Amino acid sequence: RFAVREGGHTVGAGVVTKIIE
Repeated sequence: RFAVREGGHTVGAGVVTKIIE
């Protein structure tokens, strides 16, 4: 799974929009 932020995707970020499994 990875964390998705607005405007892109990132892993291990502090602020995330949603978690995609």
